[in-house]
Amino acid sequence: MTYSYQNPYIHLSGQLTNKKLIQAGFTENTYDTGEVLLNYIVGPNKGPCLLLLPAQMGTWESYKKVLLPLSQHFHVYAMDIRGHGKSTWTPGHYSWKIIGADLKAFIENVIQETVMISGNSSGGILALWCAANIPDKVSSIVLEDAPVFSAEMPRFKEEDRFVYNGLKHLVEQIGTIEDRDLADYFKGMEIPASDKRIKRIPDWFVNWLSKKIRRFQNAHPNMPVEVAFPDSLRLLIKSLSMFDPDFARAFVDGRFYEGINHEEALKQTACPILFLHGDWKRDERYGLIGALDEHDVKHITDLAPQTIYKKISANHVIHSFKPKIFVKEVTAFYKGQKIQTNSKSL
Repeated sequence: MTYSYQNPYIHLSGQLTNKKLIQAGFTENTYDTGEVLLNYIVGPNKGPCLLLLPAQMGTWESYKKVLLPLSQHFHVYAMDIRGHGKSTWTPGHYSWKIIGADLKAFIENVIQETVMISGNSSGGILALWCAANIPDKVSSIVLEDAPVFSAEMPRFKEEDRFVYNGLKHLVEQIGTIEDRDLADYFKGMEIPASDKRIKRIPDWFVNWLSKKIRRFQNAHPNMPVEVAFPDSLRLLIKSLSMFDPDFARAFVDGRFYEGINHEEALKQTACPILFLHGDWKRDERYGLIGALDEHDVKHITDLAPQTIYKKISANHVIHSFKPKIFVKEVTAFYKGQKIQTNSKSL
């Protein structure tokens, strides 16, 4: 299939440069589904298979703080979803169903074993899709601050619209690939700091960042943008440069939602579920700020009573901001399943 534009960094796929990961036995590879190239890393085989699915705008690099400790217990895989990182961009062709088919092919042809899937944010919804649609391939799922129910229409756009508005802002500011300025993503951005105070990104910062990005792009025209910042901001800007904005546009214009009903998927899911819930609050201006609220949690546990729920005081990307806790919870979850399996076999 021919697309209106392509990932400018697809030539970098399969190239791992992180020395610590290489020394630990990780490799970076690509899998050709016949439609797209999926970039992924895989660690040494030290246990059951664990597939990590990052959030929207994220790449496998978001997991770099947890890859080494997880690889002591699991055979770790981490992917760049289509439209992200070094995987194929497919403008006009993004939905839960389409990406779910990518994951099905990847699990069947690359992993070739039953797998625990841990997904952050939209990656968690994809993990749920897999549990409901290919149950014989999925041993358990970890939903890391996944927006179950809150990312369904019309609620996502009309009621709890903070995330929807953020995606709309991205599309409006950097949605055109030609000559886009990644710094514009921060232009006019509003962040609720409290019930009464809103933080706005100052124009001077956007202008300064724009110059810094432009200098990097002039010096390294075929490379993802990497500028010296605190690591979280550096990785955000790099991930933005490797993100197809049409992926976000599909959430805004409604194309993305085909392929999953959250309630039905939970009803269909029989495997164990670990839900890691980050910080959230409600705001009169924006609705829900976070992945989901206490009513959503109750709905999840009512529909899927096998769910183990853990509240963690952390940012949305728990594995990055609280990596030790993330590793502890995921490892304990697996060990708990193993104990239950062994006790049943006695």
